[in-house]
Amino acid sequence: QVHLVESGGGLVQAGGSLRLSCVASGIIEEIEYMAWWREAPGKVRELVADINSGGSTDYGDSVKGRVTISRDNAKNIVTLEMNSLKPEDTAVYYCHARHRVSIYWGQGTQVTVSS
Repeated sequence: QVHLVESGGGLVQAGGSLRLSCVASGIIEEIEYMAWWREAPGKVRELVADINSGGSTDYGDSVKGRVTISRDNAKNIVTLEMNSLKPEDTAVYYCHARHRVSIYWGQGTQVTVSS
C-alpha cells in the first residue's frame, strides 16, 4: 500500500516562502506522476503543480511564476517551493500520486498566509 506523507506547511506572512515535501512510501518503483493540489474553504480542489517521472511539469494559472515543483525519482519525493505567497494561497495542500491504475492522496498540510 502506498502512503503519501506531506510536511512543510505552516503560517507565513504575505510575500514569504514555504517549501512543502511529500514522501511516498510502500513502493519501490518510480511513481509515474506526482502533483500538489490545494483546497481552500468553500472552494473546489485545484491543481497547483504536477510533474511526471520524465520531469515535465505543469502549473496552475494562479501560481505560475511563484512556485516550482521538483522530484527525486529514486526516493519518490516531490517538493513544492512557494514564493511570494499571498493570502489567497491559504489552503490545505494535498500530495497526489498516480501509478499505473492507482491513485493516492496524502492527508494534507495546512498553509496559512497572513496579510
